[in-house]
Amino acid sequence: MVSPVKPIHEGVLWIGFFDLQRDSPVTLQAQVRAAIVKAILDRRLLPGVTMPPTRTLAAILKVGRNTILRAYERLVDEGFLVADPRSGHSVSLKAYTDAAPAWTPEPLPRTSSVDWSRRLGEHVSALPHVAKPEDWQRYPYPFVYGQFDPSLFPAMGWREATQLAVRRVAVRDWAGDRVDRDDPELVEQIQARVLTRRGVWVSPDEILITAGAQQAMFIVAALIRARARCVGLEDPGYPDLRNVLRFFSIPMCNLPLDEHGLKPGQRLDECDYVCVAPSHQNPTSITMPVSRRRALLEQAERSDFVILEDDYDSELNFEGEATPAIKSLDAAGRVVYVGSLSKTLAAGLRIGYLVAPPAFIDEARAVRRLIQRHPPANNQRAAALFLSLGHYDALIPKLVRTYRERAQILCNALARYLPEAQFTPPRGGSALWVQAPEGTDMRAIRERARAVGVLFDAGDTFYASRYSPLNFFRLGYSSIPAERIEAGVKLLADCIRRR
Repeated sequence: MVSPVKPIHEGVLWIGFFDLQRDSPVTLQAQVRAAIVKAILDRRLLPGVTMPPTRTLAAILKVGRNTILRAYERLVDEGFLVADPRSGHSVSLKAYTDAAPAWTPEPLPRTSSVDWSRRLGEHVSALPHVAKPEDWQRYPYPFVYGQFDPSLFPAMGWREATQLAVRRVAVRDWAGDRVDRDDPELVEQIQARVLTRRGVWVSPDEILITAGAQQAMFIVAALIRARARCVGLEDPGYPDLRNVLRFFSIPMCNLPLDEHGLKPGQRLDECDYVCVAPSHQNPTSITMPVSRRRALLEQAERSDFVILEDDYDSELNFEGEATPAIKSLDAAGRVVYVGSLSKTLAAGLRIGYLVAPPAFIDEARAVRRLIQRHPPANNQRAAALFLSLGHYDALIPKLVRTYRERAQILCNALARYLPEAQFTPPRGGSALWVQAPEGTDMRAIRERARAVGVLFDAGDTFYASRYSPLNFFRLGYSSIPAERIEAGVKLLADCIRRR
C-alpha cells in the first residue's frame, strides 16, 4: 500500500498543470479532465496525492465549481481518482499501476538504412491532385471547393442523432464486429429517403455504404482492373479518379465536354466503362440535360459499356426540380451509381454509398472487407437517425438558399471587377468554373492570391494533358461567408491584372 501523500494544493502552483483554452470547441470540463489525466500518465501526479478541493481549484482556474465537481466525478468513475468523504479526492494507485509505460525510457537513435524510393513501386504522393492548405479556415477569402461553412452545419440535429446512437440499446445493436455488413437502418434510409429523391428505386442488396465517394471509386477500380480494356474519363475531370485508375494501371481514354457535359460519340465506343458526373460536373459544374443523359444511356446499350455515375451535389439545384439521375433511367443494370452524404453534411464525416446490381455489390462488399471491413458503425447509425428524424430534408433547402445567394454575389462581383473573365452562372452546386483572359497563368496567380488571403483552385490540375490550358480556375462558395465574397473577388482581380 502507498500511504496517502500530503495535500500539495498549497505548495504547488496547480495552474501549471492546466492550459485552458476558453475559445476551444472542447468544453472546460473536458479540458480539466484531460489535463489531470495527462499529469497522472506523465508521472507528474503520484498515487495518493490529494487534489485541491473543488472550490479551490475552481478559483485557481477561474471556472465554475460545478465544472471541477463534474470533472472529478468522471475521473473517479474512470479510475483515475478516488473519493473519500473526509480527505476529498486523491490520485488512484490503480490508475498509476495500470498506466505503466511499455516503451523504452530513452528514444532510440534515428537511422535511415532503407531506400524507400527504390522499394516503393508507385509514388502515389507525386500524382497531381487538388491540394488545400490545412489551415484554410484561417484565410479570410477561402473560395475552397469541397469544404463546408461551420455556420451551416446542422449541429443540433447531428448532436441529437449521435446522442440517440450512444444509448445503451443502440450501442448493443451497432458495437459488435459486423465483418462486412452495413447498418440496416442506414441502408433503409438511403434507399427510401435519399435515392428516391434522385428517382432511383433499388432493393437493400443493391446498396453498399462506403467511406465517402472516394472509397466507392477505389472499390470499383479494384473490381474492374483485370478486365477493363479502357475507361473513359471526362476531360477536364476529377483528378483523383484519374489517379485511382492510374494506381491500378487501368487504360484511360480522355473524353471532351461541351456546354451540356460529356458528349456522346464514337470515342465512347472505344471504352467498356465511362465515368461521368452529370449533376454538377467536376470541375465545370455543368448540369447534363435529361436528353443527353438518355442519349448516353442508349449508346451504352448499343456499344455495351457500363456507366459509372458520380452524382455529386445532385440535390443542390437553384432552378426547379433536380434532373433525374442516369441511374433512374437505367432498366438494364448498366449504371453503377456513386453518392455521398459527406458533401452535403460535412466532408469529414466520410459517408458515401455505392448502388449497383446485387452481383456487383457482393464483390464490392468483399473488396471493402479487405480494406476496412466496414465504415464505423456508430457513424452509420448516427447518419441513419439524422435522416430518419428529418434533419437532412430540412438541411437541403437551407443549403440551396445560401448557395444560390453566394453564387449570385460571386457572379456579380466577377462582372464588376473582372469583366474580361468568362463563365456560365451555375444552376446549382457549390462552385463556379471561370476562364481568365488568354495568356493568364492561374498557377502563378494562385500563389500571389494566397499571399493576400485568397484561396482558389487553378484549373490545370483537372486536365489529363500536361499541355492543358492555364487560364481556367475554380471558385468554391460553400466555405466562404457571403459578406466576404466581393472583397475576395476584388483582391483576386487585382492579382490577375498585376501578372
